[in-house]
Amino acid sequence: MSDTKGPTARRRRTTISGGGGAGSVRQANGTKGHDAGAKPPQYPAGVKTAAAEVSKQHASQNGNMDRGESGKKQQQQSINSPRKQRSAVEDINDRLSCHVLQESLLSSASGYSNYRGILNWCVVMLMLSNARLFLENIIKYGILVDPIQVVSLFLKDPYSWPAACLIIASNLFILTALYVERRLAVGTILETTGRILHIFNLICMLICSSITVLSVTSMTPVGGVFSLGIYTVLFLKLYSYQDANRWCREIRQAKAKKLTRSYSCPDVQQSNGSAVHSLVSYPGNLTHRDMYYFVFAPTLCYQLNFPRSPRIRKRFLIRRLFEMLFLMQLLVGLIQQWMVPTIQNSMKPFREMDFSRMVERLLKLAVPNHLIWLIFFYWFFHSSMNFVAELLQFGDREFYRDWWNSETVTYFWANWNIPVHKWCLRHFYKPMLKRGTNKFLAQTAVFLVSAFFHEYLVSVPLKMFRLWAFMGMMAQVPLAWFVGRYLNGNYGNAAVWLSLIIGQPIAVLMYFHDYYVIHHGITK
Repeated sequence: MSDTKGPTARRRRTTISGGGGAGSVRQANGTKGHDAGAKPPQYPAGVKTAAAEVSKQHASQNGNMDRGESGKKQQQQSINSPRKQRSAVEDINDRLSCHVLQESLLSSASGYSNYRGILNWCVVMLMLSNARLFLENIIKYGILVDPIQVVSLFLKDPYSWPAACLIIASNLFILTALYVERRLAVGTILETTGRILHIFNLICMLICSSITVLSVTSMTPVGGVFSLGIYTVLFLKLYSYQDANRWCREIRQAKAKKLTRSYSCPDVQQSNGSAVHSLVSYPGNLTHRDMYYFVFAPTLCYQLNFPRSPRIRKRFLIRRLFEMLFLMQLLVGLIQQWMVPTIQNSMKPFREMDFSRMVERLLKLAVPNHLIWLIFFYWFFHSSMNFVAELLQFGDREFYRDWWNSETVTYFWANWNIPVHKWCLRHFYKPMLKRGTNKFLAQTAVFLVSAFFHEYLVSVPLKMFRLWAFMGMMAQVPLAWFVGRYLNGNYGNAAVWLSLIIGQPIAVLMYFHDYYVIHHGITK
């Protein structure tokens, strides 16, 4: 047979090496590429040519990869060598120089402001010091908490409830304001006559309630404070009610098609999705339902359409109710266990005019008094008012702002009681500015009104007039000027806190001393 014919023709054999230690590929002339005893594979002529081309391509690719890898390694070595040199130099420099230009953390120039750990330390120290005072009180006086005694603070005679009867009688003044507004809406009485009737109704509210508290012997001081507080709130509400309706009549007389004041809010569906709060326009708001919704709503400023929440959140309501019950018991316990013994022991230094002992008792009373005031703030402005607002689906829940960050006295009084602040701003301060009154005089007038009601809520139930609360409120005017003029930032905030912590115990001791002297003759 010819050498050039047939599949048995002698040819150059190629073996491809596998990865990972497989057999190597070699080309040999005149040698068998297969194992002994095995015949070489038989390929047609075309297939042999293709196989040769593939083997050449693989060989060239392998060669290029090898050359590329070697080039990359050389480049990496050339790059890494300066990096290693630089890192070594930097390491030596770090060893040689370990100081930089910088301020201490407690310096104001450092800009450091994360004192969370110090704040936690202050809280821990405060808890430990109060725990010591509480333990000392228990050892000295024993358990003084008596829930039954709380009932006697409201009632002297279980068959006589003067405070409750006085509160029920307030409906007479509420309905009088409603019927006067109805007569004004239809034009039965003149605007001037209606204004006089409203003023007479408001004055009678304050005078009649005061006479009742002063004349009824079975009225306790606590019951008097509670009932007069209700009458004060109603006074502010009814004043806002007649003011807002008068504005509506002025708008109607100007033949305006829409209310230009922000009395309305978007329609909100109730929780069941079947009923919708429809908008009310004047005089459609002059109904018993609308009046008593405003009376019970946690606000002092009246408007035709209040913002409403979409539904009543039951879990939120239960949490607020639990807070109200728990904090009320805590307040009663702290007053009976901590404040009452301290005040009683303060009478002797006041009688003997021992100034150093008076200051010591004042500072001793400042801690429980301030703690009780803070708890009362949370109980009333957060728990109680949110509870009522959730029941009535009242949407505006801004009852307070960040008064604890107050850097001025005026900022504190404008942010710790938002319902009263809104009333003063809407019905007293801005009307005075529109009449051309100076801002300082208008602010002083606002403090004057506030001082009157503070004294009204203290002197009348205690049945004595000493004007300590009135003078304490009016002292806020020069204090506000001094803090705003000379103290800024943290110093102003510290001054506000100091006035709250020290100012209230002074008034408490003054009133208790005078009350004890009047009703018990001499102090023991």
